[in-house]
Amino acid sequence: MHFLNKLIVSLVRLMPHSIVWIFSKRYISGENLEDAVNLVKSLNEKGIYATIDVLGEAIKNKKEALEDKSKCLEVLEAIKNNNLKANLSIKPTQMGLGLDEEFAYQQVSELVEKAKRINNFVRIDMEDSPHTDSTFRLYRRLREKYNNVGVVIQSYLKRSYNDVVELNKLNTNYRLCKGIYIEPAEIAYKERQKVRDNFVNILKEILKAGNYVGIATHDEYLINESYRLIKELNVPKDKFEFQMLLGVKEDLRDKINADGYKIRIYVPFGKQWYKYSIRRLQENPQIAGHIVKNLFRIK
Repeated sequence: MHFLNKLIVSLVRLMPHSIVWIFSKRYISGENLEDAVNLVKSLNEKGIYATIDVLGEAIKNKKEALEDKSKCLEVLEAIKNNNLKANLSIKPTQMGLGLDEEFAYQQVSELVEKAKRINNFVRIDMEDSPHTDSTFRLYRRLREKYNNVGVVIQSYLKRSYNDVVELNKLNTNYRLCKGIYIEPAEIAYKERQKVRDNFVNILKEILKAGNYVGIATHDEYLINESYRLIKELNVPKDKFEFQMLLGVKEDLRDKINADGYKIRIYVPFGKQWYKYSIRRLQENPQIAGHIVKNLFRIK
């Protein structure tokens, strides 16, 4: 079945964009900011929070980075104008980190400053390993001036536990996830349970330090372990939240919400939805199998 799903992913890449959109629309709010705003409103009505992301990949120059920063400023303005329970997530390379670290710092500073003025928050996403150190440098520099900015930790990286030990000293606000990029075995755990074990160990270290964490996972094992740690350590509800992707395991999302825990959904939008969709399929090839079954109504 795994081989079949991977084969389906390869076939999906050959399909017209119009066909790919049929299944992508479940995981993406739409091409426009208005689409994201409307979807977040519907989530908020259920007591669910959101983080909004402007889709964009392969920034080639500073002009493109400036354009994407402007879109992010528009997101923050829309959050304020619509009284949304939402914040902003950004990819640091989208802001120019791979081009010029100083330029990226100025870009992200403008976003964090804007968020601060409207009592909001910016999450700096973590990308693949060539950008890990530069992303942490960016975060540390921003943290010297701002307290409304956070970063992401990936439990499949062997370095992450030690990173957290150091970042805890800054009262860091985290999103903890497994990690999605393909990395060499020298730096990343490949066994599922080792990634899970590291996730739990890192989460415990964060919670014991009293820092805020977004527990970002669709893995029921990890959600149950998180519940256990929260109770074991008697963690206040204002020190954590759960986070999930749009369109994934909505029954589990609703259960967490019904259990009285804060949950935040990652809501991407933008015209560059196609690359995001293909990447999601490559990361989770089993989704491709479900998609084809739904398309052809295979039970």
